Formats: sequence, structure tokens, C-alpha cells
Amino acid sequence: MGRERDGREIGEIKAFLGEGTEFKGVLSFQGTVRIDGRFEGEILGDELLVVGEQGVVRATVDVGTLVSNGRIEGTIRAKERVELLASSTVIGKISTPCLVVMDGATLNGTCDMGALDEVAALPPGEGSGAGT
Repeated sequence: MGRERDGREIGEIKAFLGEGTEFKGVLSFQGTVRIDGRFEGEILGDELLVVGEQGVVRATVDVGTLVSNGRIEGTIRAKERVELLASSTVIGKISTPCLVVMDGATLNGTCDMGALDEVAALPPGEGSGAGT
């Protein structure tokens, strides 16, 4: 299968956007996807999205789990968790039940941490991180 991270098995990478590449559009996936290039648009998947250190994402992201070591600008919705590693920068809004921010990561925006069905039911501007 794949490498182990934090006691969890990472599945085989199904798609990879390498450093020096750019893509604009909608990315819909199952399994694990890694982005080390530039992506702009919308990302939809129920499993793992990895943004590498050289990755730059300007998008609406709706995934199961996000692990980022790169730069993300936009709205992130993760059903399970978001992990912002040491060189990660996020500018925007995060909605997830579990947020891990490593020392050195930057988060400029808002964060709603609750069950996603509760967060989705809130009117815009109402939530634990709104108004920041």
C-alpha cells in the first residue's frame, strides 16, 4: 500500500501534480492525491489531499483529510482533519472537526471546529472563528 504516518496507512497516490506544473479547473478524486505544483479551482474528494512544500493551491477544497506543507488560499472543508505542517501557510477559512497546527505554520483566517453538519448549518459569519 503506502507509507505509514502517525500510525495510519497512507494509500497509493492516485494523482500527482508535480513541481513546475500548473492546473486550473476541478479536481475530483478518490484515494490519495499530492500537489507539488500550482492548482487553481476546486478540489473534491473523500480521502487524503497532500500539498507539498512547493505546492500552491488557490481553491475551494472539500476533502476527507488535508495535510499541507505548502500554501493554500481559499476555503477548506475537511470531514476528518486538517494538518498544517511547519512550512504551511493557509489564508482563508477552515471547517473541520480536528485541526493540527505545527510550530512554524501560518494560519490567517477563520476556523470552525465542530461536527461538519453543525458548521454547514450555520448562517455565513456565525461560527467559532467568525469575525476574526
